[in-house]
Amino acid sequence: MSLNPKEISKLGTLARLHISEAQQEATAAQLSDILDFVGQLSQQDTTGIEPLAHPLAVLEPVALRLRTDGVTETNQREANQANAPAVESGLFLVPKVIE
Repeated sequence: MSLNPKEISKLGTLARLHISEAQQEATAAQLSDILDFVGQLSQQDTTGIEPLAHPLAVLEPVALRLRTDGVTETNQREANQANAPAVESGLFLVPKVIE
């Protein structure tokens, strides 16, 4: 796919980027090369190829290390609220900010 400087200018406007006229030619060539490469990739036959969940899964299966779901800290509400200026029913009371 070939892009021209006019299309680059329009893309720059949509992306809210200022691309000078001097840069538009180079940018058009670079983006055209990238789009051509993506076109080559999309033409490759990938039937029978499983998608990878992790890039290192090719070398060996990757097992996720998950920790057990359990309580790791005790309830310290009273200790945390001991220095609070105002507490009611286990909640911090704060002054009204928005009227």
